[in-house]
Amino acid sequence: MGKPIAMRTSLLSRRAVLLSAMILGFAAPQSCPAAGYEVRVVSFDRVTLEDDFWLPRLRTQRQVLVPYAFEHTGEALADLAAAGELLAGDTPAELPPPHRFRTSDLYKVVEGAAYLLAIDRDPALEAQIDRVVEVVAAAQEPDGYHGATRTLYPHLAIDMMGDGRYAYVDHSHELYIVGHLYEAAVAYFHATGKRTLLDVADKNARHVRRVFFEGDAKYNHGKPVLRAPGHEEIELALVRLAEATGDPIHLDTAKKFLDIRGVTYVPDGEGVNSPSYAQQHRPVAEQRKPAGHAVRATYLYAGMADVGAKLGDDRYNAALDAIWEDIVDTRMHLTGGLGAVHGIEGFGPEFELPNADAFDETCAGVGNVLFNWRMFLLHKNAKFLDVAEVALYNNTLAGVNLAGDRFFYVNPLAADGFRPFNHGHAGRAPWFGTACCPTNLARLIPQVPGMMFAQDDEGLLACLYASGRTRVTIHDVATEVIEETAYPYDGAVQLTLRPEKPVRFALRMRVPTWTTDRFVPGELYKYAKSESPRVDVFVNDKPVEVTTANGFVSIEREWSAGDRIRLELPMPVRYSTCREEVEANRGRVAVTRGPLVYCAEAADNEAHTSTYMVPPSAMTAETEVSPAAINGHSTRAITVKAERLTEKGDLEATPLRLVPYYAWNNRGVGSMAVWMPDNAETLRAGALVVDDNAKRFASAKASQTFAGDTEAALIDGLLPSHSFDTSIPRWTSWPARGEAQTLEFELAEPTPLRTVEVYWYDDHGGVQTPARWELEVAEEGAEWRPYPLYNTDAYGVDQDQFNVVHPAEPLTATRLRLRVWPKPDAAAGVLEFVVRPESSR
Repeated sequence: MGKPIAMRTSLLSRRAVLLSAMILGFAAPQSCPAAGYEVRVVSFDRVTLEDDFWLPRLRTQRQVLVPYAFEHTGEALADLAAAGELLAGDTPAELPPPHRFRTSDLYKVVEGAAYLLAIDRDPALEAQIDRVVEVVAAAQEPDGYHGATRTLYPHLAIDMMGDGRYAYVDHSHELYIVGHLYEAAVAYFHATGKRTLLDVADKNARHVRRVFFEGDAKYNHGKPVLRAPGHEEIELALVRLAEATGDPIHLDTAKKFLDIRGVTYVPDGEGVNSPSYAQQHRPVAEQRKPAGHAVRATYLYAGMADVGAKLGDDRYNAALDAIWEDIVDTRMHLTGGLGAVHGIEGFGPEFELPNADAFDETCAGVGNVLFNWRMFLLHKNAKFLDVAEVALYNNTLAGVNLAGDRFFYVNPLAADGFRPFNHGHAGRAPWFGTACCPTNLARLIPQVPGMMFAQDDEGLLACLYASGRTRVTIHDVATEVIEETAYPYDGAVQLTLRPEKPVRFALRMRVPTWTTDRFVPGELYKYAKSESPRVDVFVNDKPVEVTTANGFVSIEREWSAGDRIRLELPMPVRYSTCREEVEANRGRVAVTRGPLVYCAEAADNEAHTSTYMVPPSAMTAETEVSPAAINGHSTRAITVKAERLTEKGDLEATPLRLVPYYAWNNRGVGSMAVWMPDNAETLRAGALVVDDNAKRFASAKASQTFAGDTEAALIDGLLPSHSFDTSIPRWTSWPARGEAQTLEFELAEPTPLRTVEVYWYDDHGGVQTPARWELEVAEEGAEWRPYPLYNTDAYGVDQDQFNVVHPAEPLTATRLRLRVWPKPDAAAGVLEFVVRPESSR
């Protein structure tokens, strides 16, 4: 690990060239009979980055993020190892507890690591992956089934998994897991030529096809299961597998999974069991609006685009086009974030786009990139690249800190700096129990260079901008392409062409939507001042007149070695407004420059960010754009003329400093805001509303309380700094070691629950985090019943954070009961018990 990144064309082989058939949905190899996309992408391993923005991130990926992710997916590897031992006839020393999906996270890390190998073959990293592959292969059952938990517990009734293999595919994640296995296998095969993992994937895919569409005597009484998975992923992964193996049977299986969704089975329930949660409310070709869980949805849309393109079938296109239009017109945050609603981690009603309460999962940002990249390949229109770029630079990159070892699951557009919003953390987390977001970043970022260049029959397209070089063949002429730019901080982009002999072709360069009257495509956002600065194009330093078509300027001519084309994209500071239907943004503006959304952060300003406003006069005043360093990372800051609400209630003129949204929360926990008030009324209405947990409760009672502690400490509203925080009151059951405890809470009024959160006390001695716990709930006039736990949540016992559980269905509680089972030689302790209502700011 730690080698300098160098993407060398000398490493290319047929397998490496086929790396273009990865997560981003590039063209299929000749051996797989499919029409494919008209656009042929220049694969990421054929692009040598030389820039100051993405190249440092790739180094961080290799040196920090991927090794860190391997370390934190050790439990998943242990699951597989135990399954392999059992299949070999041995008895594992200790059976790991059942887990529905964590092996998928390991497969995503393997996939990301394989991409790094394609960039630069690293023997140590390759040997590490080989060891993982050996364990994975040993965990496959003879008939092809692959799922560690079901191998270890074949008939155990498990919540959200049913009582056997494929018994509850709505939420079991069995097909989701093997989808990520397929993508890891394809990536590793293309990077190294090694087939072991690919053969495991191929065998499993044939097993899945047999069980779900043909019938297998060992499953479902021999009848085909004929159900689509609750969490999409296998659909697009099967396309990758078809490309790698050259066998179209896997592409046909992907199509079958698409075509039975919402046809052979439609769930009947609410919340996570509703028909729309997993996009099963109608056949996919008939869907016209985004619905349900945002990650599942974007994976589905990506799979529809892939399957349709590979089969030359356009019957999914009307659905994809309508869904895309609805997203950009009504349901996408300015940052490219999708899935604003917490309860389902997904799409809510039109224009429901809160700021502090935004969910915008990092994985959904990744999904937005994947979906829009494929839409570009399908339609060859740059507006899709513009959405992908905004989602990539803002929502997605915000998901990991600059050091590469702390993460966001949730990506709000405002934070008060006091309450936890990020699955138990007020800021970035070192990891998550549901670790899909860090591992998704592990596999996406290495592929960004593969979004720079593309080709079609007319010539070359420059898509996303970064300094680097590649070598392509255009009309049978080998041509080196060198790109020079300081993007995303500067809009000058120069390409130098070095064909081996003069050749005529069309060179197209993207002119992003942010250069027009709005930041991003769609009708949600427009600039407060609508004029569009001039975009200039120069060929060999001479200005040329060009027009824009489908978001590209195009110059067709005979190109010779040394010819240069320079695109000048103006990058003034711009102020966006939002449609009035979005209640959260009425009377507010957001600051952008180029493709970057900016935010005000407490670390740069004197007061809480909710006390500032950017009046209309600031939008015409001079702004300062200056180099800045955040934890050693070079970026650009913007300073605007603003006004601040003082403690006396007066307004005073003051500068307001903003940094790129992707870089926030790298300097500790504090307040943050993207959308700033532009008038005093909005400012005064929203300034510093502090969430008061104590007011939500009428009482708290415990079955046992130590004489030096209090029940009142459970709900006093004082937030701990860590689990051994002795500066605030606490509740403990000391000296009752190993005895189950019950904590009962009466709410001040019926409360629609968003989350329930527990912060455990642990003194590393007699009081420790418990062995386990669970909740019960009572609604008005009703008896106690089990708390309906959200399908990817668990009753966590992590230290130094709130352990958060969401309800799986709309739930208005009057009482809550916490049952705690301490470790045998310890008492239990709680520093704070928190309820977040749906109406929380």
